Amino acid sequence: MKKSLVAGLLIASAAGAASAQSGVTVYGILDAGITRETGGAEGSVTKLASGVQSGSRLGFKGQEDLGNGMNAHFVLENGLDLDTGKARQNGALFGRHAYVGLTTSAGTVNLGRQCNPIFIALDGIDPFETGFTGSATNLMSIGTARTNNTISYATPKLNGLSATVMYGFGEQPGDSTLGRTIAFSIDYTAGPLVGTLAYDSLKVTSFNTLKEVLLGASYNFGPATVHAAFETEKDDLGGDFRDFLLGASVPLGQGKLLASYVKKQDRSSTERGGRQFAVGYTYALSKRTNLYSSFGTIRNESAATNVVGDASSGGSTPAAGNGSRALSVGIRHKF
Repeated sequence: MKKSLVAGLLIASAAGAASAQSGVTVYGILDAGITRETGGAEGSVTKLASGVQSGSRLGFKGQEDLGNGMNAHFVLENGLDLDTGKARQNGALFGRHAYVGLTTSAGTVNLGRQCNPIFIALDGIDPFETGFTGSATNLMSIGTARTNNTISYATPKLNGLSATVMYGFGEQPGDSTLGRTIAFSIDYTAGPLVGTLAYDSLKVTSFNTLKEVLLGASYNFGPATVHAAFETEKDDLGGDFRDFLLGASVPLGQGKLLASYVKKQDRSSTERGGRQFAVGYTYALSKRTNLYSSFGTIRNESAATNVVGDASSGGSTPAAGNGSRALSVGIRHKF
């Protein structure tokens, strides 16, 4: 009897140790709001929109401790439209993230579908965190926000400095370089200062490669944080843009006031530039739930169709040269 009891305690102890060393977490964000968009070619539209502040998602992540500071990990993350229940990212089951990796004292290697370093860099600098109707991505390019068939390596952080490199295999029949992505970022954090330098190269066709360089920084002065970024976009077909961002985020009561100005300067003769101004406010109901409101407006050059809001879900894309405006109010819950 005593031997059985001792054996049972040992088994329970071993199971507890194993569960402490590894596990799976279910998490997500549910975000829905009412958006009024004007300036579109099909006229004004009022709609229930999903993922205004942050893309709605359901994710699974896990980690196993392998000892000696090493761990194996994975992330599977599905993007969804809360208003319809449909999958985003062209219907992919895990269209936001799908990767497995290994972390050691020398850094982290991940393989699968991942976010590009230049997207992560802009997301960290944009006061709207590439969300709301004022997302910097309305005018600033990020190549493809997520890339298939990638392998990435991230260094450990040393004295506030870290770096990430990523290679995306094109895997196109007859020419494996088509669709190939080469990207990196160098990031620095020191107290209130955050800085980033990112590069992205995407081979769109056999004769056209899109290259982007982003330099950005933010500084927290206490009463407010100032955000700034500069980006160059060039391709082999003559495309040549300069993008500028200046913004601020100000704690206000139980929330935060956000504002930004973004300019896309077309240095070619195609007149595809534009200017965007946006303001927003988030109000925290708890650590996991907040209300939000945002307004964004774009003034396009004569050949530009840049749009505020989500053109994929509402027909808000303006005719060339027309402006675009959107006002949203909503709620976001994280779990």
